[in-house]
Formats: sequence, C-alpha cells, structure tokens
Amino acid sequence: MRILVTGGAGFLGSHLCEALLARGDDVLCMDNLLTGSERNIEPLRANPRFTFVRHDVTHHIDVSGPLWGILHFASPASPVDYLEHPIHTLKVGSLGTHNALGLAKDKKARFLIASTSEIYGDPLVSPQQESYWGNVNPIGPRGVYDEAKRFAEAMTMAYHRTHGVDTRIVRIFNTYGPRMRPNDGRAVCTFITQALNGEDLTIFGDGSQTRSFCYVTDLVAGILKLLDSSETDPVNIGNPDEIPIRRIAEEVLELTGSKSKLVTRPLPQDDPKQRRPDITRAKTLLKWAPKVDRREGLQKTIAYFKSLRAK
Repeated sequence: MRILVTGGAGFLGSHLCEALLARGDDVLCMDNLLTGSERNIEPLRANPRFTFVRHDVTHHIDVSGPLWGILHFASPASPVDYLEHPIHTLKVGSLGTHNALGLAKDKKARFLIASTSEIYGDPLVSPQQESYWGNVNPIGPRGVYDEAKRFAEAMTMAYHRTHGVDTRIVRIFNTYGPRMRPNDGRAVCTFITQALNGEDLTIFGDGSQTRSFCYVTDLVAGILKLLDSSETDPVNIGNPDEIPIRRIAEEVLELTGSKSKLVTRPLPQDDPKQRRPDITRAKTLLKWAPKVDRREGLQKTIAYFKSLRAK
C-alpha cells in the first residue's frame, strides 16, 4: 500500500515511516523541515519504497499516482516550537489539514490525523476520556496549538460526514524516545540534555504537575492499529502511568549518573496540572496497551542523546 506521511521527517513521523516500511508499505514522506530533520529519515533513503518530498502542506498538495492512506502529522508539537511559530501552527492545523483532507477525498484514501491530549487543555477531570470536551483557553499562548488541533478534528469529522472520507483521529499523549531534538523543549529531552551537560534541571512550578509518558514504539504500534481498524471516533493513545514531573527529573538524574541539581521556575501560563489518558477504548477496540517500561524507555532515549554528542 502507498501511504503519505506529512511531517514525516519529524520525531513521530520518522518512526511511523520506518514502521510502515517495515510492514511492506510504500511511503511518501512529506515535510517542510521547519521542525523535522533529514537526519531522522537518512537511514530510510536506501529503501526503494521510500520517497522524500520537501513541501509545506499549508500550500496545495499535489501527489501523482494512487494513495491508500494519508497520515497527517505535520505540525509544530512542542511548546518551544508552537510559541515560536504561532501563526504557522494555526495554518498547518487549518489550511494544512484542509489540503490533506482534500487530497484524501480526491484519492479515496484513508485519512488519519494526529491530534493531541492538548485538546483537553488543563483538564478538570482525570483520567481524560475521549468524551471529555476539555478546558482550553483559546486566547492564551498555548491556544495556537490547542485550537489548531481542535479545529483539525472538527474539519476531519466534517469531511467524514459530508464527503464520506474514511477518517481516523488519534489523540496522542506525551511521547518520548530517540529522534527527539535536544532543544525540543519538552520535559524528557530537556532533562536528559541538561543532565548530560551537567546543568541544573529546570522544573516549572513545584514539579507536582503530572504527565503520562509513552515510549515511541508503543505509540506507533497503537497508531497503526487504529489506522488498520474501522474506528472513526477519536481514540486516546498513551501510557496511563501517571508521574509527577519532579519524579521524572529525579529518574533522569539517577539513570545518567548526573550530579546536577533541580531548580524551579515559574509555571508557564495555562500549563496543564495533570495529564493521564483513559485508554479503555484503545484496549477494547484496538487490543492495544503500552508495553515498554519507563525505565527501559528512558535508558534507550539517554543512549540516543549520548550518541548525538559523540558525532
């Protein structure tokens, strides 16, 4: 099957391209390299079933030949990125999603959109179920990402209902693993980078806010199960093992052997106090659950960051 992955040179996109190739699909990887990197897909270029196209999906997408599926993963995804590129984040969530859906309609392709746990905002319920509508500040600094993804979900369902496009929506919770950028700004990669550099680990607030971290191979396995399913309503994919941010920083210090200290900074505006997925639907409908232990995942991620320093 021939599948287009937008944002395919990014952290998650490149892992998806790799997994699709491994199962025998032909992969067309599309990325404008705003936050993605050709380094992430360099090992894939030798595969004759892999093609890379540099293109910004906020402009018309022209793909010749048939497509079985489109995985729309193009978007800045870390606070550092979407706060630096707020307008592009909104455009890729709106214009980019519209263009990708139009292509899916034209090609009669299955369409899967990467949504996010951020559509729940700073949740008033925990764990977060797909039926929860969220608590989002649309005009706050994080609103450019939250609302872009909420709009993208609405656009996806509109194409499904109006044009009969075969759609899937995955709501992705915090994910970590190799190919994250050292300057990504998200907790795990920031802590690892600071620990390896011998710098103090920066915790925002008092560190009691919680997150649920899923290793990237588990996430990709869940996404592919959703892609291959018949489920058109949103599905949470993430690890329900909830942990305070301070604890993940302490684990990074332990695993790196770093003597760095923990320092606190003011909590950013609208930063969620808790994040934990209810994955009942994923377990029931997809027969999926995460398998990789957090300690194992952190060790693999630390090894990757160390390999970057050796180059």
